[in-house]
Amino acid sequence: MAFARVDEGDDLAFYAPPRLVTHIDAAATAALTACYARILPHDATVLDLMSSWVSHLPPDLPTRAVIGQGMNAEELAANPRLDRWFVQDLNRDPVLPLADASIDAGLCCVGVQYLRAPVAVFAQVRRVLRPGAPVIVSFSNRCFPTKAVAVWRQLDDAGHAALVRLYLERAGFAEVAAEVLADGRRGDPLIVVTGRA
Repeated sequence: MAFARVDEGDDLAFYAPPRLVTHIDAAATAALTACYARILPHDATVLDLMSSWVSHLPPDLPTRAVIGQGMNAEELAANPRLDRWFVQDLNRDPVLPLADASIDAGLCCVGVQYLRAPVAVFAQVRRVLRPGAPVIVSFSNRCFPTKAVAVWRQLDDAGHAALVRLYLERAGFAEVAAEVLADGRRGDPLIVVTGRA
């Protein structure tokens, strides 16, 4: 099965211990922050999906609000960029508790590999985004392998990019494109797939 995992145990239990570490190296982080600076509108309400204790947003980017969704309350509470946050297991319940067309930009950093119903989740992201708002999905080659879905584990970086493009297209996003931000020759690779609601 494409979305089977080695560890099918409870995800909230797996993520219960806080992990206050970064999952991409400094160069990849800088590349992602520069990407956000280029794409994200100013004074936006931003949804940081699958968030943690850091959001990689440019420090000088003015935002109206940053709303985080994640799996660990301690990590989310430690994130200084989040104005509000909620814990939700998207593999159990993909429905976001946010109003239609209420968000100006959506982010998903290094978490897409864990989604068991990615099209349903990204369809929810599209629902809550205002028309034309950007979504930015970033990923590297790092993961918790027992929690990554089977199809992800079987693909290389180019395959991951094609897969995430497919997720966004099937969720109804337009202008879907992939971009390599860091090629991995001197550290972590980092790819973003973007689209417009």
